[in-house]
Amino acid sequence: MTARSDDLLRDGGEIVGDRLHQELLQTWSRRAGLMGWLSTVDHKEIGRRYIITALIFFVLAGVLALAIRLQLATPESGLISPDRYNQIFTMHGTTMMFLFAVPVMEAMAIYLVPLMLGTRNIAFSRLNAFSYYVYLAGGIMLWVAFILNVGPDAGWFSYVPLAGPAYGAGKRVDMWAQMVTFTEVAALAVAVELVATILKQRAPGMSLNRMPLYIWSILVMALMVIFSMPAVTLASGMLLSDRLVGTHFFNPAEHGDPLLWQHLFWFFGHPEVYIIFIPGVGFVSQLVETFTGRPVFAYPVMVLALCSIGLLAFGLWVHHMFATGLPRVGYSFYTAASMAVAIPSGIQIFCWIATIWMGRPRFAVPFLYVIGFIITFVIGGLTGVMVASVPLDLQLHDTYFVVAHFHYVLIGGAIFPLLGALTYWFPKFTGRMMSEPLGKWTFWLLFASFHLTFFPMHITGMIGMPRRVYTYPAGLGWDTLNMLSTVGAFVIALSVLLFLANGAWSIRRGMAAPPNPWKAPTLEWATTCPPQPYNFAHIPAVSGPSPLWENPDDLPVMTGLRVRARELLLTSVLEAQPDLREPSPEPKIWPFLAALAVTALFVGSVFTPWAVVWGAIPVAITLTIWFWPKNLHPTPEPVIE
Repeated sequence: MTARSDDLLRDGGEIVGDRLHQELLQTWSRRAGLMGWLSTVDHKEIGRRYIITALIFFVLAGVLALAIRLQLATPESGLISPDRYNQIFTMHGTTMMFLFAVPVMEAMAIYLVPLMLGTRNIAFSRLNAFSYYVYLAGGIMLWVAFILNVGPDAGWFSYVPLAGPAYGAGKRVDMWAQMVTFTEVAALAVAVELVATILKQRAPGMSLNRMPLYIWSILVMALMVIFSMPAVTLASGMLLSDRLVGTHFFNPAEHGDPLLWQHLFWFFGHPEVYIIFIPGVGFVSQLVETFTGRPVFAYPVMVLALCSIGLLAFGLWVHHMFATGLPRVGYSFYTAASMAVAIPSGIQIFCWIATIWMGRPRFAVPFLYVIGFIITFVIGGLTGVMVASVPLDLQLHDTYFVVAHFHYVLIGGAIFPLLGALTYWFPKFTGRMMSEPLGKWTFWLLFASFHLTFFPMHITGMIGMPRRVYTYPAGLGWDTLNMLSTVGAFVIALSVLLFLANGAWSIRRGMAAPPNPWKAPTLEWATTCPPQPYNFAHIPAVSGPSPLWENPDDLPVMTGLRVRARELLLTSVLEAQPDLREPSPEPKIWPFLAALAVTALFVGSVFTPWAVVWGAIPVAITLTIWFWPKNLHPTPEPVIE
């Protein structure tokens, strides 16, 4: 098929202004109707869907947390049966870790990274759409199972032999293990897209030493996903194999090893904590930079700290296993690694404090979440260093002290930065500003209630309350502390409702946002709020790390991309020099159909191994048609300067 000559029209020259806008709008807009909605490959639409879906799972997991706290508010409570409590406890942790925390961080990156890099779409955009549908299917499968009383009940970590065929009867654990497969396929797909986008689609001039710190955090996070998540995917596949076809990977009677599960799971599980935390660090860096009016202090040190955390995170998974009786010689190494990871984290906190000290901070709502993050995460980090000590960990490992530490690190390190980031980029998502007074009420309620909920758990753990129990006897000194935690949990729920209400009200009645309402320095604020389907009329060029501060009125641009075909500019990895003009995939329905075929295979394999054989046929058909070369698009061309 030969392209018409007018298909080779390029931006620049006479193709500017309103004519360029109309041409690009026709090229990059999706079709109307259901088919257009299902086949879209716009990173902003997919990102919004990811964010909304993840927030729905967050609310569902929060409702389960309230049920847990109601059960534990008083001793010897019979509100929830032991079996249902085990399902609720497992579903809460599983939903938070697998269906909310990692997906929402990747979702924010899907939306923001192309905009911050100055490109028109994410790399492998059809794979991006496929990943969302697979993630959604996995979450729906798990929650439908829970509603039907087939929810997992072996904890969000599914330790064997409790989760093995000898003790985990029925399909409960199978649903959990297959949900892991769904979510890890989606997460790995997104990670590959993000790495490719960051390394090859940066705006001309945005060399590695000029990338925003948030982009660095996403690059580190995506590489961690690629190297860590195959371990848990392998582990869940081995568990399913033990349960469904009679293998013995974790059966010691047949020379398997239950500790193999813990090694594989925590080789993923501890990096996962940092996969969640590192994007939060990136949010904080962007917020500190914007609301102090100056670049973050010691940029190279901050980048090295991010990379150090990413590397060290892979060398300390065994501190989750200090109580399993492993050889004592290895404990020294993992204790040292667990304590060493506090060093780059501490360096980052000192750099943020130095930036705030030397800048002129504006205490808007997003910046308040930064302050809440620093205070909360420091407390969680200190308790983390404590439980890295083997003698202390042996005493505290199975107590509520670890529950307190875990929530201080993850809520302090991820939820506070996330809520600040959602408030900060809300005008970019919607074109509206969130209410500042309601935002401040939300922050202070959340900050106070969080500490009311989780700080007493340090004490209950120190005086002996075990975790993962559905009730406890009276007279042990735990009653008042548990009641305080329950009251605090309900106030947290109120603050989350206020945040959601603020967002819903602001979408309809909030103040219209100008292009750069926060006077921020990064490229996403060089577009309209919300952005057009094509993101940028011309690809911006940068000459420093803060392009909108350096060129606030006249941002340099690069022209020469096709306007009647979807085309991206690829740049060199190190210096971001213009390299190739690359076609960007058109919207197609095949990623959605491929996701349906994969869903049928995964769900069917929970019930019969033959589903893998017969389910592979529709998967192969949809993938073959999806990837069949059609020669309808222009091939990559070198950039002629």
